[in-house]
Amino acid sequence: MTFEVRLPRLAESISEAVLVEWLKPDGARVAVDEPIATLETDKAAVEIAAEQAGVLRHARQLRDRLQVGDVLARIEDGDGAAAPVAPPPPAAAQAPPPAAPVAAPAPVAPPAPVAATVPAPAASATAPAAPAPLSPAVRRLVEENAVDPGSIEATGRGGRILKEDVLRHIERARAAAATGARPAIAPPSPSPAAAPPMPPPSAARVVPMSAIRQRIAERLVRAQHTAAILTTFNEIDMSAVLELRARHREDFERRHGVRLGLMSFFARASILALADVPELNAEIRGSDIVYHPRVQLGVAVQTPRGLVVPVVRGADALDFAGIEREIARLAERARAGTLTLEELSGGTFTISNGGVFGSLLSTPILNPPQSGILGMHKIEKRPIALDDQVVVRPMMYVALSYDHRLVDGEQAVTFLVRVKERLENPGRMLLGV
Repeated sequence: MTFEVRLPRLAESISEAVLVEWLKPDGARVAVDEPIATLETDKAAVEIAAEQAGVLRHARQLRDRLQVGDVLARIEDGDGAAAPVAPPPPAAAQAPPPAAPVAAPAPVAPPAPVAATVPAPAASATAPAAPAPLSPAVRRLVEENAVDPGSIEATGRGGRILKEDVLRHIERARAAAATGARPAIAPPSPSPAAAPPMPPPSAARVVPMSAIRQRIAERLVRAQHTAAILTTFNEIDMSAVLELRARHREDFERRHGVRLGLMSFFARASILALADVPELNAEIRGSDIVYHPRVQLGVAVQTPRGLVVPVVRGADALDFAGIEREIARLAERARAGTLTLEELSGGTFTISNGGVFGSLLSTPILNPPQSGILGMHKIEKRPIALDDQVVVRPMMYVALSYDHRLVDGEQAVTFLVRVKERLENPGRMLLGV
């Protein structure tokens, strides 16, 4: 008997997906609930598992686009004999072995003729094994980040390089570059050799756009066409936050097991400001305005696959430690590509931190159907006037983009002022005022 593996309904708003990786080869035996393939939707990568044990037969090719209900694979009854892997054709055995850098034979012993039936030389048993092939997802990460696969520490079965291995290698390389050190797993530098020829300017590299990148493009264009987006700016003296963070950071991490970052300060300030300006935690549905009773806080995270916005559920009920812990968990899952569709849906307000990339000022774009997004930026020391004196303080520009169909300019400015007041006097957040 044969069981058909079909594309299930992944979420209410998702009707198609792209096959990006087979986790089990054609003809392999699979167990119940064993992952067999990775599909990429416009929101996340999703693994499909076998619903029964047996022999897997691929029904689709990589990069195929599937609709809900389409057959992805077939699983034959486990009692049926799986087709064995075909042996190499006889012509391969008759072909002379390829030249290898082995020691030359002694001059007094001329090489003996090799018959077609002679088995493979014993030296091949000790030759280094060929590197495991890269999956499409891993190959895309390697190409996009210009990483040498030979320098990546593989942890997969049979020396296979996993996506987590590539992401870990990239993070180590970035950390080493920031400290001026060489990554610990980098191979020794080869002896000087002639540089490879540069490709001509016309040699463009063409790669298919991922489903997530297509979805990002569609949503950003739709936001520009359907919402009346305006942006208002302010600047915040970060002295009090930085001083408070430096004073309690070690105790905070020791007690709660998570680092105290700036995001929790901005999240709490935004949550309290949303209570003052509820229109920014609302959305337009047809001719109605829906005011959300809870703050489902979206946090923009940049990943090798593109920008994703996981959601901190019930952020208004979390303290600083709870916010930091949830943001860290979601960011780690986002970079590993393991976020679920539920973790990416249902946000009511978003915070984006371009300051981690050095951005001094920007205008964030709304994440529909939300009505507001707060943009954080780089902290930079600047001279300001304080009590008729010129002093140098760590300053940050903040930007609020909002949907003018629902939010008036006065409300947008009021929101930013409330955020500024609470961050310049963090004690107000502890007292909830």
